[in-house]
Amino acid sequence: MAEGGKRLRVCLAASGGGHVRQLLDLEPLWKKHDSFFVTEDSALGRSIAQTQETYFVPHVALGQAKLGKPLKMVAAAAVSLRESWRILAQTKPDVVLTTGAGSMAPLVMLARMKGARIVLIDSFARFERPSTFARLMSPLAHLRIAQAKTLAANWKGSQAFDPFRTIDAPRPPKEHLVFGTVGATLAFPRLVDLVTGAYRDGVIDGRVILQTGNGANVDCAGIECAEAFSFEDIQALLERADFVVCHGGTGSLITALRAGCRVIAVPRRYELGEHYDNHQAEITENFRKRGLIEVADTPEEFATAIERLRQREPVRATTDYSALIDHLEEWMARTG
Repeated sequence: MAEGGKRLRVCLAASGGGHVRQLLDLEPLWKKHDSFFVTEDSALGRSIAQTQETYFVPHVALGQAKLGKPLKMVAAAAVSLRESWRILAQTKPDVVLTTGAGSMAPLVMLARMKGARIVLIDSFARFERPSTFARLMSPLAHLRIAQAKTLAANWKGSQAFDPFRTIDAPRPPKEHLVFGTVGATLAFPRLVDLVTGAYRDGVIDGRVILQTGNGANVDCAGIECAEAFSFEDIQALLERADFVVCHGGTGSLITALRAGCRVIAVPRRYELGEHYDNHQAEITENFRKRGLIEVADTPEEFATAIERLRQREPVRATTDYSALIDHLEEWMARTG
């Protein structure tokens, strides 16, 4: 609460996937205030909307132009600008707490114009250099938070709070189950092909469940396929799965590691038109060096990764935001 016990109106602004998951981890902070979410219409976003005041804006990213869709980007940005203005007029936040990314830019700019205080937390996905969103929105922020010491050194005016922690506890009982997931934002046929090819070649066996993404055309012979799962269903699958194959987003990686899964990451590559940049390669290499995951781009690498994971006990890991929460509570107590 702010000084004198005042409850602040707090806007929790983040795009889908790992960005909004990081805001969920800050619940001990925002539940003390009159808080609401602004995010994208994804499975996780819809799950949040079941229990929290939530507003949706379209997905927007500068990378859409890089991938040859500039008109789509401009159209989505225009809708996001309109919706952000409507949301802010209705909600009147005192503080905007954001982890990015592109779809939140109009809201952050408009909120600053309307007098809100801006807390900018760059994504846990960034270890070396600030994201494009952080660089562009940095002049508008009253408080800048980096989630790695190296990043803080390269981002002027930021403070470092590294939330990464290993879990010193055995993993829960697991089934002979491989769960593959492409994530919620973009199609990822290469990951789908790696999983289905490994099953056909006998590299993986037992039960295989694969989330393919909307509109995917997949030969699912012997595999249980679905275009999408609810957030709750994914959580349940992670609790049961021995192996998880996922893209290189921090939300997917941390959630699987927290559940004690053996994780193979397939980073989305910009040069293959799979993402807006190569930050997933940076993420997965960092996690691989810590001995947490294996990384695969080809069928041969995938087979090697499976064998390596079979031969060692998986390391559990999570994110602990208690130090950052304490810092933000003190900062917000002075805001009012």
